[in-house]
Amino acid sequence: MKENLLNHEEKRKLLDVATSAIENALNGGPLAPPELAGLPRRLTEPGASFVTLTQGGRLRGCIGSLEPVRPLAEDTHQNALAAAFRDPRFPPLAAHEWPGTDVEVSVLSPPEPLPYASLDDLIRELTPEMGLVLEHPRGRATFLPQVWEQLPDPELFLASLARKAGLPASVYSDPVTRLAYYTVEKFTRRDLE
Repeated sequence: MKENLLNHEEKRKLLDVATSAIENALNGGPLAPPELAGLPRRLTEPGASFVTLTQGGRLRGCIGSLEPVRPLAEDTHQNALAAAFRDPRFPPLAAHEWPGTDVEVSVLSPPEPLPYASLDDLIRELTPEMGLVLEHPRGRATFLPQVWEQLPDPELFLASLARKAGLPASVYSDPVTRLAYYTVEKFTRRDLE
């Protein structure tokens, strides 16, 4: 993903897009995506992002896209609203919670297939820089690379990803299972100060 790294200004603008979307929604303002005309070119090109909300270091919402299907700024705007108000694991964000909420934006590289011959082979291939997508006819799930911070053991990481998809840990032995990996460029306000 090195060739697609965002500069400081692009990161700042993308964080502004995410926080403005949430603030506007909380204040009853417009929910329309940002005007692309005034944004840096990179933010107007197709891109995939995740927006993660935390409070005191604890997850409060996380929604994103795996494939670049709309301009990166629009993708970030929509994912910020979804993380704040439509993550099924949490109630919608309330206005009184907003001052204590941290916003992190992750910009994803395109997913690449991760072939493997066995579970041991797969475990050897994994690194903490990888986000992982598990696809099976009965479920799909992803973990951002940030999840490695909570689940540093590869076997536990894989078992938890399977559980998130509603699948047994043995899913990695099923020949119809497909894995892909991606990297992210993640940032918060603190990173840009």
